[in-house]
Amino acid sequence: MIRYIFSGILIFALLSTACGGQSEPSAEPAMEQTTEIAEDAGNESVPPRASASRLRVATTTSLYDTGLWSYLEPMFEEEYGVELDVLYAGTGKALEWGRRGDVDVITVHSRSREEQFVQEGYGLERVTFAYNYFLIVGSPDDPAGLEGMTPEDAFTTLMQNGEEIFVSRGDDSGTHGKEKAIWTVAGYDYEDVRTSGDWYVEGGSGMGPTLVMADEMSAYTLSDMGTFIAYRSDLDLEPVVDQGDILLNVYSVLEVTSSRNPEMAANLREFLTSETVQELIGNYGVDEYGIQLFTPCAGLDM
Repeated sequence: MIRYIFSGILIFALLSTACGGQSEPSAEPAMEQTTEIAEDAGNESVPPRASASRLRVATTTSLYDTGLWSYLEPMFEEEYGVELDVLYAGTGKALEWGRRGDVDVITVHSRSREEQFVQEGYGLERVTFAYNYFLIVGSPDDPAGLEGMTPEDAFTTLMQNGEEIFVSRGDDSGTHGKEKAIWTVAGYDYEDVRTSGDWYVEGGSGMGPTLVMADEMSAYTLSDMGTFIAYRSDLDLEPVVDQGDILLNVYSVLEVTSSRNPEMAANLREFLTSETVQELIGNYGVDEYGIQLFTPCAGLDM
């Protein structure tokens, strides 16, 4: 059984696979990255690519909000002499772009949908490269008394209570998909949950803005660990539920079958899963936060 304990020495011992590394500034700078963003999650299409000398990767917002892509992008561009355009959105939107042939590579975190994407012929292969865990976070006083519960019991308590606010991503992202999975295991139909009352708020935004919204509303939310750690210093939120197999959060890279630059798409997959970059991913955030934001897992069946 995979068990994850957020605080103190235990989590560092669990996740620490290497030492050293670099990190991006926390919170607000995530929206000021130099990564070229040609599209955001709110629009329906991306502009046409200028030439085969560019490579487009659609990424989940958590990999962007933590600054990981801004850290890795210049390394890839220098090594392969290509312009990398990183487009961030929820997993659902990223996969949609892949189906339309708007991007060359996808890095997301929803195994069932990734496997479906490959089975339908849109992607070549699902290759894992990193993981962390999801957390249920809330105000330090934990008004619903969720601390120490399983994720399923915590969601059941919120549903039955119907008073303490829960902010959902509500954006068809991988995090939103994980939330739905927890509701299902807890025995609830998601449509019944989302229409059950004012306590359930759909943010319809990325992980960073969702955390900010939850903080402003003194609410609970489900967050990937990496984004929460990157934003934590500017939030009055704490992890209240951090254990349970269902909280495992695995990131994969998929080459899009219709890529206009398939050789470079393969290069990006090899780059993310290479020994050197895997070590960089494992070290990322340690200097800034004293803890890994991501654990490398290249090619593992997770």
